[in-house]
Amino acid sequence: MLFSGLLPLRSPLPLIFFLPPLLKNKNHLPLSSASATMSSSSGRNVNDFLMRDAPAAATKKKKPPPSASPSKKPKTLETLKTLEEQEEVKKENPKTLENPKTLEEQEEVKKENPKTLEIPKQEAKKEDANNKSKIANLSLELKKKGSNFDPMHAATWKPGEPVPFLFLAATLDLISSESGRIAITEILSNAFQTVIATTPGDLLPAVYLSANRIAPPHEGTELGIGDASLVRALAAAYGMQEGNVRKQLKELGDLGLVAKANRFSQKSVFGFKPRALMIAKVLDTFRTIAKESGKDSQDKKRNHIRGLLVAATDCEPQYIIRLLQSKMRIGLAEKTVLVALGQAAVRSDSLPSPPSHIQSPLEEAAKIMKQVYSVLPVYDKIVPTLLRVGVWELLEACTFSLGVPVGPMLAKPTKAVSEILDKFQGIDFTCEYKYDGERAQIHFMEDGSVEIYSRNAERNTGKYPDVVNYVSRVKKPTVKSFVLDCEIVAFDREKKKILPFQVLSTRARKGVILSDIKVAVCLYAFDILYINGKPLLQEQLKVRREHLYSSFEELAGEFQFATAITSNDLEEIQKFLENAVNASCEGLIIKTLDKDATYEPSKRSNNWLKLKKDYMDSVGDSLDLVPIAAFHGRGKRAGVYGSFLLACYNEHNEEYQSICNIGTGFSELQLEECSKSLRNKIISSPKSYYRFADSINPDVWFEPAEVWEVKAADLSISPVHRAASGIVDPNKGISLRFPRLQRIRDDKNPDQATTSEQVAEMYRAQKIHTNNKEEDDDE
Repeated sequence: MLFSGLLPLRSPLPLIFFLPPLLKNKNHLPLSSASATMSSSSGRNVNDFLMRDAPAAATKKKKPPPSASPSKKPKTLETLKTLEEQEEVKKENPKTLENPKTLEEQEEVKKENPKTLEIPKQEAKKEDANNKSKIANLSLELKKKGSNFDPMHAATWKPGEPVPFLFLAATLDLISSESGRIAITEILSNAFQTVIATTPGDLLPAVYLSANRIAPPHEGTELGIGDASLVRALAAAYGMQEGNVRKQLKELGDLGLVAKANRFSQKSVFGFKPRALMIAKVLDTFRTIAKESGKDSQDKKRNHIRGLLVAATDCEPQYIIRLLQSKMRIGLAEKTVLVALGQAAVRSDSLPSPPSHIQSPLEEAAKIMKQVYSVLPVYDKIVPTLLRVGVWELLEACTFSLGVPVGPMLAKPTKAVSEILDKFQGIDFTCEYKYDGERAQIHFMEDGSVEIYSRNAERNTGKYPDVVNYVSRVKKPTVKSFVLDCEIVAFDREKKKILPFQVLSTRARKGVILSDIKVAVCLYAFDILYINGKPLLQEQLKVRREHLYSSFEELAGEFQFATAITSNDLEEIQKFLENAVNASCEGLIIKTLDKDATYEPSKRSNNWLKLKKDYMDSVGDSLDLVPIAAFHGRGKRAGVYGSFLLACYNEHNEEYQSICNIGTGFSELQLEECSKSLRNKIISSPKSYYRFADSINPDVWFEPAEVWEVKAADLSISPVHRAASGIVDPNKGISLRFPRLQRIRDDKNPDQATTSEQVAEMYRAQKIHTNNKEEDDDE
């Protein structure tokens, strides 16, 4: 086989001169690898490969005379520099790190190819210095305001070329150093404007990655990557021990920073540096990672991540890891992404100018972008349409679509019937029972299929096969498609009674079989958003209700309309509230009927108010809070956690701020379940984005993973807790007094918890209502 590999040689030198160094295998490829390489190569390349060692054997070969032109240096595997030469070698040597699939196969390649080297650190540092110069210039350009900004000065690539991921990573890094909302929006808007001016086709991946998404929310696409897998991928990419990665993680507190700190240690076959990363390639790789499933899927996911890290430079590794964790923590909320996109469209020369009647184009564009996303939260549809028609025609081009859930319209709390009458004076309004269940948005397609979505756009169809059955039976024959807004409630059909939410929460979350259902449910419909191909969001509630009542037949205990009255009589409303509470409901929802009564997705509106019995004696609303730490229980609570540290969410700074300790409202069983669930979320130290006083020293810290609904007697200014710090008081936060647990909110994600602004608003409302003076918390 060895000689068969030598047959194509064109050199006139005898073969015997080449055999000794090859057989001795001194400082060269193993025989198996060399033989495979030679047999797969062209005659000239094999000859070049062997000629590398010719001087050691053919010592009598004369040197070229000084006057002669120097002979061209052979293309050895160590000297190839250009991408074309590297690609040629990859074809001749198929076993490179791009081809092996598993980590084990990659290790085998390293053994067979001892020339697998660290990318030379000097070369990497030289490239890093060059990148830093580019990034410094980019930072200066992106900070320019308005007409002073020229997108062509910010671009480091030619028009039509793919946008480098380093451009986006550097933009995100620049944003992380800013705290002001206006400055952050300006920087991102300039970045988007640069992409639009040079490579508009890359605007979609730029928007997706800036929003830290890889697909629309309702598709449920998940990367399926935990920190443990990221640690392994980092170790493999940088030639580190996993223990060392974890040690650095403990020191730095951020896997992204660990990746950035080790970026000069990437491993690559033959010392070749992979091509620079492009934003479209990064998004495609993330989507590929999400699709990997079945046997060895975690190995495949890690290999994809490893490939990205090996190619990453400067701050790219940091943001690759943070994007994979879905935790950028740089103060960039999705609303800001939408505002920046709208502003970039206004300033882009290639897109339509604002109509003459628009006085504040930037503000109007931001408003349009947020409104469009609220009715069609799909960047794949919004961004291409924006590039085609501009921002001013976007509302007409991007409308509510069947099969794409919108965020639910929400109500603001109020504390008294008299307040309702004051706010809705001279306006017709309706009062509906507020049911204690799970909010659902039901889409009935023209082909008869049904999809059920939760309030955070999670697909719940598999959880409620009985509801799918109900809606198919109760619609009238003329109804071909619809979208309902409703509440799914646990229901005792024998006693014809609504059951508490805690009973509903015992139902399995996926794969429920009709014959196995133990907790029956009733669907209470209160709004309709779409009927027979026609969106109804812009119709007044009075019109939407008429469509609802005329399109469905009630079925007792299975499908019913929300109980409602239309009245402006104080005593009648008070009695209706008592009836709601006696019917096992939480209270009332009050809605305007025919003035400012359109459906506003994802908005907490003053045109919807909620009134609960508890509101009259306590805080005006319950709060949805995130447990971030706990204290070990003692005495009767030994073996479980005795109390928990809860936090609200600051959506602007993307941080969790402590608001109270809670230890009441738990049954023994509930406390055991909460403790068991949270033990799986324990972390070694608090997250860098947790805000709490130094005096708070819990026994364990948790990942932000759960949302708990909590009620309290009132809110007070606190020198200890950090909720809404700087909003109401310049130096102090707000805390809850006498908090008690109501329920676990499985239908909410941690970043959907009560916000700092909402906490501050509740405090102000309480202060106005009670006319009490601010009082420091004594915790």
